[in-house]
Amino acid sequence: MPGVTDVDHLAATRNFYDTIASEYADRVRDHLAATPVDRALLALFAELVQAQGNVRVADLGCGEGRITAHLSSLGLSAFGVDLSPKLVDLARAAYPQLRFEVAPMLDLEIPDGSVGGVVAWYSIIHTPTELLPEMFAAFYRMLSPGGHLLVAFQIGDAPLHLVRPFGYDVSLEFHRRQPDDITALLEAAGFDVRTRLQRAPEEGLENTPQAYLLARKPS
Repeated sequence: MPGVTDVDHLAATRNFYDTIASEYADRVRDHLAATPVDRALLALFAELVQAQGNVRVADLGCGEGRITAHLSSLGLSAFGVDLSPKLVDLARAAYPQLRFEVAPMLDLEIPDGSVGGVVAWYSIIHTPTELLPEMFAAFYRMLSPGGHLLVAFQIGDAPLHLVRPFGYDVSLEFHRRQPDDITALLEAAGFDVRTRLQRAPEEGLENTPQAYLLARKPS
């Protein structure tokens, strides 16, 4: 049964992204083209997933679908899940050949051990810290033995409270976190964190350092 914190943050996040869906999709559409490190990490993830045999991959918090589509182009059987119905509508329209579903990340109907990879591409940034252990346990549960997890997030110690994006009367907290803290939570969930990478912000696109963690569910 979800708690008050869970329900509140889900409602706020859904409303925020439903409100700004079109503008947000336009803003991020070409982000991968301008971030070669991101593309390299996704390619590494795809190679690792393919090597372990189960190429079914869940892109959790998929937004408008660009990462799901990129994973598919790398040879993975990728599908996307997002909390925002408006973003999922945009994903389905842009990539009709792929599967997208509406669901919260803490209530996913993905069978145990059924996917070879999970991507959380800047999708843990709205989750309260106290709910991260439950979320990472869910990622671990749905991965097949030997499966891989890729997590991306902004580095920092204090959240950003974004108010009135694109002029809309909505606001939301963006949690910035330290790689050591997320690594410790992943390891507590049972993951083996095998790769850690940090990069400087891309000029004109970002204003905080970025972190990437590649973890594996032991086989």
